[in-house]
Amino acid sequence: MNVVTAHTNVWPEGRLLTYYGDDFTGSTDVMEAFTAAGIPTVLFLERPKPSDLARFQHMRCIGLAGQSRGKSPDWMRRELPAIFECLQGMGAPILHYKVCSTFDSSACVGSIGQAIDLGVKTTRARWSPLVVGAPRLKRYQVFGHLFAGANGVVHRIDRHPTMSRHPVTPMQESDLRVHLTEQTQRRIELIHVAELSEGLGQIRCDALQGDDQPVVMIDVADDATQLEAGRLVWENRGQGLFSASSSGLQYALAAYWRQQGLIPQTPSLPVANAVPCIAVVSGSCSPMSGAQIQWARTHGFATERLDISRCLDAHEAGLEIARLVSLALASIAQNISPLVFSAEGPDDPAVLNFTATAAAASLSKEAAAERVGQALAEIMRQVLDQSTIRRFVVAGGDSSGAVGSHLGIRALTVDAGMAPGVPLCRAWSDDPKRDGLQVALKGGQLGAESFYGQVKSGCFS
Repeated sequence: MNVVTAHTNVWPEGRLLTYYGDDFTGSTDVMEAFTAAGIPTVLFLERPKPSDLARFQHMRCIGLAGQSRGKSPDWMRRELPAIFECLQGMGAPILHYKVCSTFDSSACVGSIGQAIDLGVKTTRARWSPLVVGAPRLKRYQVFGHLFAGANGVVHRIDRHPTMSRHPVTPMQESDLRVHLTEQTQRRIELIHVAELSEGLGQIRCDALQGDDQPVVMIDVADDATQLEAGRLVWENRGQGLFSASSSGLQYALAAYWRQQGLIPQTPSLPVANAVPCIAVVSGSCSPMSGAQIQWARTHGFATERLDISRCLDAHEAGLEIARLVSLALASIAQNISPLVFSAEGPDDPAVLNFTATAAAASLSKEAAAERVGQALAEIMRQVLDQSTIRRFVVAGGDSSGAVGSHLGIRALTVDAGMAPGVPLCRAWSDDPKRDGLQVALKGGQLGAESFYGQVKSGCFS
C-alpha cells in the first residue's frame, strides 16, 4: 500500500509549503532540507510567471529568494504584501517567511517583526508559529534563548564570535522574545522545552492561540523537540498559517512526516562529481569565511583581493573588475581555481575601515556595500562568459543575492548534497550559457575550512 495515500488526513494533495527567503543563501538552505527529505522543491530567483510554475508543476514546495534581510521596514511594507499574496495564492497550507537561523535583525534593518505583521494578514489563523532551532545546523533554542555552534563550540547568540559583532545587525540579546519585542507590538509567547518533554505542547498551543494572531515560539533543542515542533505546526495548520522561521521549520516538519511514514526514513541527496576547476567570489566577512580563504590559498587556489577603494571609485571600478577577471581567467587556463574576495574575516582592515572608505567615496555604508556586491557579480559574470567554468561558489548572503540577480538565472533546484545548509544547486535559465550551471550559495559562517576544496572534489564527509 502507498504510504502517502494511507495518510490523506495529514498529507494533502498539491503544494505543502511556499516560502520567501530573506536572503539567497538561506533560501537554498530551505530547499536542501526539503529535497533531502524527499519533498520536490524549486527556488525561483524572481517572481515566477505562469510558464515557470507550469514547468515545475510537480514541485510540492515553491520558494522565492529575496534580500529583505538587508532592507528597511518601509521597503518591506512596499514589497512584501504583493509577494506574500503571490505565494499564498499557490494554495499551500503553510506560508513561510524564511529567516536566518541566527535570527540577526533589528527594528531598522531586516525586521522580522515587520515581516510577521505583514504576513499574518494573509491568513485567518489564530497563531503564527516560530521555529528557529535546527540541530543539524548547530542551532538550538532553549527556554526562548538561542544558541549557535562555531568551530566546535556552542555559544549563546549574544556571545557568538560572529553574530555578536555582525557589522549591520549584531545580536546583543539571546532571548528571542525580548529581541522580537523591539520589532513588533504583537503578543509573543513560548512553548518551552520542559513543556514539550512533559507532553504539554498541544495544551499550551491551544491556550496561547487567539484572534490577535500571536507569535508562538517553539523551543527546539534536540531531535525529540524538533519532532514535536513539526507535529504542533502541521496538526494545527487549520485552513492555512503564516510562519516566520528558519529552516528549522523544514527540519521539524520533515521529522514529523517521517515519523508518519509519509517520506523516506533516511534523508539523502546525490553526491557531486569532481571538477577540474571552480570559481569563487566572497563578500563575507565572517571568521569562517576568512579561514576558508586562508585554506584555499595554501591548497592551490589563486586568491585575489578586491580593492574596495578602487571598486567604489566610478572611474576605477571598471579597471579593477577587468584586472580581477584577467587574473581569474589566467588561473583557469592553468586549471587553478580562482577565488576573489573583498575581506578576510571580521578583523580585516577592509572591514574595520569600510565606513571611512565609503565616506571617502561620498557613499553611504549601505550604498558602498551594494557597490561591492555588484562588482563581485560582474566579475563572476565575465568569468563564466569567458571560460569553461560550470561550477561556482558565492560566499555571503548579500553577495549571493547580487550575483544571483545578475546572471539571468530564473530558478534553482538541488543537484547534490554538500555541507549542512549549503547544497550544490542546478541553475535553470533561458540562456543556454547559464542553464545547467552548478552553484553553491554559502552563508558566511557555514562549511568547514576546506569547503572550497570539497566543492571542487565533490567529497563531503
